[in-house]
Order: sequence, then C-alpha cells, then structure tokens
Amino acid sequence: MASRVCLVHYHEIGLKGKNRARFEHILMDNLKAALAAFSVSTIVRISGHILVTFSAPGEAERAFDTIARTPGVARVSLAFHTNRDPHEYCEAAVRALREAGDFYSFKVAARRSNTDYELTSIDLNRQVGEVLCEAFPDKKVLMHDPDVQVHVLVVQGSVYVYARSERGVGGLPQGSAGKVMTLLSSGIDSPVATWMLARRGAVPVPVHFSGRPQTADTSEFLVQDIISALAPSVQIGRLYVVPFGDCQREISLACPSDLRVIMYRRVMYAVTERLAAIEGAKAIVTGESLGQVASQTLENIMAVNEVVSLPVFRPLIGSDKQEIIARAKDIGTYDISTQDAPDCCTLFMPRRPETHAKLDAVHAAWDMFDHEAMIQHLVDTVEHIDYPAPCYHAPRSRK
Repeated sequence: MASRVCLVHYHEIGLKGKNRARFEHILMDNLKAALAAFSVSTIVRISGHILVTFSAPGEAERAFDTIARTPGVARVSLAFHTNRDPHEYCEAAVRALREAGDFYSFKVAARRSNTDYELTSIDLNRQVGEVLCEAFPDKKVLMHDPDVQVHVLVVQGSVYVYARSERGVGGLPQGSAGKVMTLLSSGIDSPVATWMLARRGAVPVPVHFSGRPQTADTSEFLVQDIISALAPSVQIGRLYVVPFGDCQREISLACPSDLRVIMYRRVMYAVTERLAAIEGAKAIVTGESLGQVASQTLENIMAVNEVVSLPVFRPLIGSDKQEIIARAKDIGTYDISTQDAPDCCTLFMPRRPETHAKLDAVHAAWDMFDHEAMIQHLVDTVEHIDYPAPCYHAPRSRK
C-alpha cells in the first residue's frame, strides 16, 4: 500500500562540496521546526533529496506549502512511497498522473540510485509508460516539453513516484549565514528585506522603533502579525521594541527641521548596532530603495551609514515599489503592511526634508543634542518579545 511523503529537492546546497553535509543538517533542522504543527515521522536524507514522512494520513498534502516556503528548498514533490513491487509503483504512477488535472501530454522520468535492482532506468520508463498509456489512452507521450512528468525514483529498497512538484523559495537554509539585525517597521518594504536575508541563510533579529508614547502602539502589534505571517518558514526568536517617540520630539526641538529624519535614522542605527553586539549579529538590514523617499538618496544614506561600523545590507536598493509590493504579496505580509498605523516613520516629519545632506551640516546637527546619552537611554530601556520555535505560536503581549 502506497503512503504519501514529501521529497525535498535543493540546488545551492548540492554545490557546497565538503560543507554540503552541514547545510543539509541545518535544512533538516529547519524543516523539523517549520513542521512542528504536523505529525512528522522522519526527516532523513536519501540520494540527494530530503525525505519527509508523516504518521497521519493527509499530512503530506497539508505540509506541502509549508515545506515550499522554507528557505533552502528549491523544489518539493508530493510522492507515493511504495515497495519495489511493479504492481505497486505502476498503480502509484496512475494515481499520480490522475492528480495532475487537465493535461494533453506526459512522459515518464525514471531513475535508480541502486544497481542491485534488475530493471534499468530505460526498462522502468518503458514498464511504467506502458501502464500509463493503457490507463490514459487519449493522452500523448511526448519526450520534449510534456505537460506532465511522472517521476519514478528507485532508492535502496523503496520506490518514490510523483507528478506534483512545485518550486520552493530556494536560497540557503536559515542559520547557515549567521545573525543580522533588521530594522522592521509595519510598512511594506522592511518585511520583504527581512525575508530576503532569511532566504540567504541569515537569522533575522528584528528591531522595531515605535512612536510610543507620542503615538499608539498599533504598529507594534502589526509587526508581531508580520512575524507570524513570515512563520514558520522564517524563524525569529526575539523582537526588540524601542519606544522612540519622546526622543524624536527632543530631536525635532533641537535640530534644523530639514535634517530631523537623518538624525532619527542615525540614532536608530546606533541603537541597533549596540543591540547587535548583545546578539552577536554581524550586519544591519534595512528595507531602503534608492531614491524612494528623501532619506534614501546616496548623500543621505552616506550620512546615516557613517555612525555605525557594521555593514548595512539593503537588499531592495535596486527594486521599485511595484516589485516590492509583488514580493510582499507572495510572502503574505502585504495585507498587514497596508493597514493604517501611526509609527515613528510619520512622527514629527518635516515639510521639506533635506535630500542631499552635506556632512558638515549633519555633524553640526548631531552635536545639537546629547546623542550619546539618548542612544544609551534607548538601549537601557529597550523592550523585547521572545518567540518559541516555531514562532507562530508566540503570544502578542508586550514584555
């Protein structure tokens, strides 16, 4: 009797040479965390794939999308697991092709990883193909660019048969590239930037600068909703919340109005760098896109960058707004980010912000308030929310 399993395919991990086993084990650990809500039986490596089996019927189908969203997964296939009995795997091939929906042409792609099985790959193609031609007499066998491929994989004492196979998010497994601090607002851009770094193997530690007490704490709860939407594929262990409203008011009273935003961001970067030292993070990540708003011109980016020594990653720097919106919809954060919520980004904004700041003027404004005391005060009073793994079970209360 065939059982349903998920076969995980990877691409970049397979190119890691002697480090490949490390990346495979990280990916298997991530899949275990992402699938904590499912009745997973085993997660093991087989012949260049990762096999996920389940102890309850229907779980493989339910877990399929979650696996596809996990960084490091290039493709996931919903397969039938059978013995080496031709009757069993041929029947599984018929069932797999029936699940393909409307199609005109198909082909069989068989491969054996063990030569102790008497049939070669060509023999398997012919054997399974004959059964499928009898079961689907109105369909055409097409060797090049068929509508559907039925894969038959012989591994050790088992056969895996599948036709449903979809692309995953790709990239590298989260945790293979170290920690980064992400400036996470409730807007559209920064959640996408956070997801993109997680997809490259980084562990994001988000920092949210709230307008509290000058504004309501609505944005803080939206950020928690964004973290829940990114889960379980993006694992986040801690969210830092920095009440920034009073400090923004102090800056707005002390500095020229056109340089306020640059002063805000310099303080935010400096606070984030100190939190990075606590977390052991090696970079800061923002959702900036070149020229999108006044603070994101080359001159203003340079004026903000100089306050920190850590590298600042801007994965969206060359993207336009429509590209960012499309990605936000794909990862499930767009609807949350479009909810109206006052936050520090809209607080005490000048009518005419400087777009091409001169460093001499920036330095003069920086000295108009006790920035060192302000930065230390914010670090000392920062709040945090810890998330258990997987983080979608996290409480929404603020600690």
